[in-house]
Amino acid sequence: MRGSSGRTTRATTRERTTATNPLAATWTDRASAAGVHARKALAYVDAIKRVVNAAKDPASGESAWDELTALIDTAAFVRVGNDKAVMGWDVYRNLITQWAGSTDYWDELRHVSEAGNRVFLELTEHNTPQGGAESVVNSCSVYWFDDGGKLIHLGIYLQHD
Repeated sequence: MRGSSGRTTRATTRERTTATNPLAATWTDRASAAGVHARKALAYVDAIKRVVNAAKDPASGESAWDELTALIDTAAFVRVGNDKAVMGWDVYRNLITQWAGSTDYWDELRHVSEAGNRVFLELTEHNTPQGGAESVVNSCSVYWFDDGGKLIHLGIYLQHD
């Protein structure tokens, strides 16, 4: 890439990515994420946070899950997480329900990248179990969407102490 002085300059990561693959892009600011699937992955994370908060309210009921399940093909969904544990939607939903009722959770966006039907989402996740100490992990989650835009696979990779 040539700068205004005519010298070759280093391309930014986004410039290199989009130059080699026009269907790929990376963002570090949530508001600027323009990819259709990147926005859906961020909506999934936001919906999880709302489910965690709703789980503490006995009156929340099934409707707390509506936003989240609208993003997922629940029949095809597979989640691969810690220790390569593989589970479908029903098992994962039960896991979230148990976890959500006993913790406070928030996250910080590090990067979100989209390439075709896949999104790579890097977060710093903060989890504080009731009566426990805060746990902070860096995560990279890979979201795979089908051609209809529904989430069908979620792979979770963690860095923790």
